[in-house]
Amino acid sequence: MNVRFATDKERNNWDALLSRNPDGGNIFQSKELTEFKQRSGWTPRFLIIENFDKNKSLAIAIQEKRIFGLGTLWYACKGPGITNVAQLEKIVKPLQAFASRHGVFAVKMESEILKSPETIAEMKQLGLEIVRPIQPNYSTVVLDISPTKSEEELLRAMPKKGAKYAINRALRDGVTVEEVPCTSQNAHAFYDLWVETAQSAGFYIHDFTYHYEFWKTFCENNMGQLFFAKFQGQIVAGAFALCLEKKSTYKDGASVRVRKAYGASHLLQWRVIQWARKRGVTTHDLCGAPPSDRIHDKTHFLHGVGQFKTSFSKKVTDYVGAFDLVINARKYSVWRSLAERLLLRFYRNILRKNWY
Repeated sequence: MNVRFATDKERNNWDALLSRNPDGGNIFQSKELTEFKQRSGWTPRFLIIENFDKNKSLAIAIQEKRIFGLGTLWYACKGPGITNVAQLEKIVKPLQAFASRHGVFAVKMESEILKSPETIAEMKQLGLEIVRPIQPNYSTVVLDISPTKSEEELLRAMPKKGAKYAINRALRDGVTVEEVPCTSQNAHAFYDLWVETAQSAGFYIHDFTYHYEFWKTFCENNMGQLFFAKFQGQIVAGAFALCLEKKSTYKDGASVRVRKAYGASHLLQWRVIQWARKRGVTTHDLCGAPPSDRIHDKTHFLHGVGQFKTSFSKKVTDYVGAFDLVINARKYSVWRSLAERLLLRFYRNILRKNWY
């Protein structure tokens, strides 16, 4: 098994290579997102692990940052695209050796491997460090929206008095949903709504320019779409959805703090699902919820979000979250015990933004 950097030809065809990974490809591993993160000081790297599975290769997108005094940190956002510990075990040593040759002290990964006590134990046996999750969908609600199913079948599968009721109520009350172009004006309207949501929920978001460029990048590459729900001519909710191959993701969402139209956000999400199905998508990730064992815990900061998303499906999927492959034990110890904490605290408390 050989690990190498991708060729220019492979980089140009990156998203197609991702679709051949065991997970079918993840939008967070896309070329567009990985290169976009240069705006936050990350350098994009693209790795190929040859002969990962017989004659098949594994494509891994890496975000790289130099950490003063320690060396290089690699971050595989929602990658590598594997689905179980057996696949992970195959790449640990080759990746470790390759990373070491390039001055890396740790590789942070977030593969969507289903969480269980047995899985966590097996990962620790491989020498992996289970760490704080970074992306919000380490626990999430995933919907089967296969185009082979009718819309009525999808609606019937929703919990009683759940999203279906809210969707119909919103339609009766005159709520409308539009797919809108990602213009500066529309982006400003969505961002202003999102700022209200973020302040209310207590999480941080990047500045307008960062998010506008993000949304525009994916819209221009036909991988994203902005939606507005309106009631009596006023925007009451917005959403930005992403799509890669057979999977769509509800990336960003916001609504007015004072509810003016019951079910507007549900109808909005339903229109996102319809949009994704037209593109041949089979799986829709609502992108973040409380863990399954805390879905009814009102003290969890995502409780309200979880109640909304489980109105579409009661099943919460828990992944293992983030984990570190240690390359240099001494440097990693300094990173984990001190440097990372100071960096995250500075960005969170002083700059009011996310470091990762």
